[in-house]
Amino acid sequence: MSILQIVKYGNPVLTRKAEEITNLDKYIEELAQNMVETMYAAPGIGLAAPQVNESKRLITVDLSVGEDTQNLIILINPELISQEGEVVYEEGCLSVPDISEKVVRPSRVIVKGIDLKGNEKIVEAEGLLARALCHEIDHINGKLFIDHLSLLKKSLIRKKLKRAIQASKI
Repeated sequence: MSILQIVKYGNPVLTRKAEEITNLDKYIEELAQNMVETMYAAPGIGLAAPQVNESKRLITVDLSVGEDTQNLIILINPELISQEGEVVYEEGCLSVPDISEKVVRPSRVIVKGIDLKGNEKIVEAEGLLARALCHEIDHINGKLFIDHLSLLKKSLIRKKLKRAIQASKI
């Protein structure tokens, strides 16, 4: 298994809707396992394939950050099928380093996807797990958490990120 490079804000793969996975082959299985290793090494509680420069509808989530791998969720082609309530909570992202903001997310969700064996999987979640699933599904739909902010906050953050990108190219 390998630790993959996490792409940062400004990479176009983060703003495109990822491709549906139609073939569960060794490549997808290896990508999922490498994503899990990358997520744990970051450390993070979730990772979507576009964050490792793969335009695929694949996400990994583990609130324990590898402490209890029974909590690991790997979903192919996940979709939000139900949501209720609202919670405002601080959120950050491995692809948008050093930025965190309060974001409104559903308090409870039901997500449907496929596991690595090709079986349909339904995940009912609330709290932080619901937030993480929504965050990662946003990634495969070409959205970042900052896209949920007010226009003013989004504009200020984008300017800050663009300056950081320019400074790192010098």
